[in-house]
Amino acid sequence: MKTSPQKFLPRAATLVAVLFSLTATATPAHAQELPPLRWGTDPTGGAPFNYRDAAGTQVGFEFELAGYLAAKLGRTPVMIDGDWSKLPEQLNKPADVAKGVDVILNGYELRADMAAKFGVSRAYYAYRLALMVRKDQTAIRDWADLDGQRVGVLGGTVANDYLVRHHPGATVQPNDDVASVIQLVADKRLAATVQDGPAATHFLKEFPTLQVAGEPVKAGYYVIYSRKADVELGRQLDAAIASGLRDGTFRRVYEKYGLWNADQDELVGLLDQPWPPADLAAPAEAGNVWRRLLPQLFDAAGVTLALAFGSFPLAMALGLLVAVGRVYGPRWLRLPLGIYVEVIRGTPLLLQLYAMYYMVPVFAERLIPGSVGYFTPFACGLLGLALNYSAYEAENYRAGLLAVPRGQLEAALALGMSPGKAVRVVVVPQAVRIVIPPVTNDFIALFKDTSVCSVIMITELTRKYNELYNFNRDLIVELVFVTAGLYLFMSYPLALLAGVLERRYATAGGRP
Repeated sequence: MKTSPQKFLPRAATLVAVLFSLTATATPAHAQELPPLRWGTDPTGGAPFNYRDAAGTQVGFEFELAGYLAAKLGRTPVMIDGDWSKLPEQLNKPADVAKGVDVILNGYELRADMAAKFGVSRAYYAYRLALMVRKDQTAIRDWADLDGQRVGVLGGTVANDYLVRHHPGATVQPNDDVASVIQLVADKRLAATVQDGPAATHFLKEFPTLQVAGEPVKAGYYVIYSRKADVELGRQLDAAIASGLRDGTFRRVYEKYGLWNADQDELVGLLDQPWPPADLAAPAEAGNVWRRLLPQLFDAAGVTLALAFGSFPLAMALGLLVAVGRVYGPRWLRLPLGIYVEVIRGTPLLLQLYAMYYMVPVFAERLIPGSVGYFTPFACGLLGLALNYSAYEAENYRAGLLAVPRGQLEAALALGMSPGKAVRVVVVPQAVRIVIPPVTNDFIALFKDTSVCSVIMITELTRKYNELYNFNRDLIVELVFVTAGLYLFMSYPLALLAGVLERRYATAGGRP
């Protein structure tokens, strides 16, 4: 059957219109597909915020919140890891580059300095600070008992700032890992730790020997930070958080991790109030900021000096003994000394400090149950630097010993000296003079390596810089220059000394 053109054209036009309508409906879903929501977090030791359970599955109440919020925004959540203290800097990168993020969601507190620099969401959790101690101790029953006690804390947090401001009599020991700090309290190496409520709740289950002392202190709220320019994203996040709070989703997540409490009831009421709160914008100590920061940097520089001048003489003495043993000692002594040098030089200083501070107590306890086999952080840093640099100094001194003409030793022996006395009186002094310039250079290098000691809770100059930066992010340039200037001021005189010594002992055999 044939269709006339008059009848076909209207039908064709209708079919084209229907197809166009279907295409127009389907196309935007693909053309306007939203990019993934890249959220920054530090999953290392992040329980109960974001961590892997015993089965290796990624879990955590914030991990679930990220999935919920992304779904409400019609986007796919993509977790981007980073160091907790440096996550805000990842917001300064475009979200489509490596480590760039749209938001950071990792137990970040609502703070005036952060809110001034980044976009800040509505609160999704109200937290308190908990004072955790061992059950078998009697010295700390409340916050007022912290004077004179060593208290561990996660560096750069409100808990850290709270201790410094309200309990100046306590010795604050910042660390980069919550689980490590709590373990140190359980091992009786720290008197107490102050942690946010969620972390305290989670780790009290893992450490039954610990308890909360006194009443937790009301601290503030967790929020999500984004770029200031991403106003629409901030509005969408606020709407998604409000939805999760009102429909009970957040409560179900918090109850799953044992984190729901009466403080969370206030979050819904806050949704109808201006945000951030007006009192958050209270001005800082205008005009006095450096009066407060400089003394802290100078004190930390003093710790750096103490570490350097305390450890390097030990490194020199031990290195000289090792070198003499390798050059003049019997075979049974040369072999282990050679292994010592290669092992120390072949492993990072960071790993050596970790092993000394965290593993030695474990081995000591296993060998001698009940023993106290640990060093204080400062003693550990001092010894760790000394052992590490002793291996390098041993090679310097060994080169110096081998550079002394063999005839010097033979002449001393011919004069009736014993081999030991000949080495001590004739060879070693010449070798020491030969290696003075490289040894001085190593001393300068050690000044910079003292910064590694921050990983074992020593507040030296670099650690103090990081602490101050976390609460003074607008002063990043000034803090960098002041910190670098202090390092230069301390090490430059040694560089001048090295130059003088190099010129003085540049002749063969180290003789002027």
